[in-house]
Amino acid sequence: MSKDANFDEIKEQIIKNLKNVFDPEIPANIYDLGLIYNIDLEYKNNYLHAIIEMTLTSPACPVAESLVEQVKYVTLAVDLVDEAKVNLTFNPPWSPEKMTEEAREVMGASGAAMPF
Repeated sequence: MSKDANFDEIKEQIIKNLKNVFDPEIPANIYDLGLIYNIDLEYKNNYLHAIIEMTLTSPACPVAESLVEQVKYVTLAVDLVDEAKVNLTFNPPWSPEKMTEEAREVMGASGAAMPF
């Protein structure tokens, strides 16, 4: 198996784990909400590093620190990932257009206010 194919499988597992992380105030997972902007994998000194770029629905999010820690934790839970770094960015800012259709359906079914 090539390194790139292996990277694809590892990214898929990271995404699967990220779909188990929820903002406590929003009934959709952070991946489907569009809070994960990028997942990079790279080898450094024979260790696999995962670099996650993410945002929050609001810069004033009261659970920002715990969400970042959860993202790091579920990323490190993936076999072969040795190190995980989470970069928090607000550029571009999150907007509801970043949500997947699945997240929109969950939000609608839960009666959550839809900010569209």
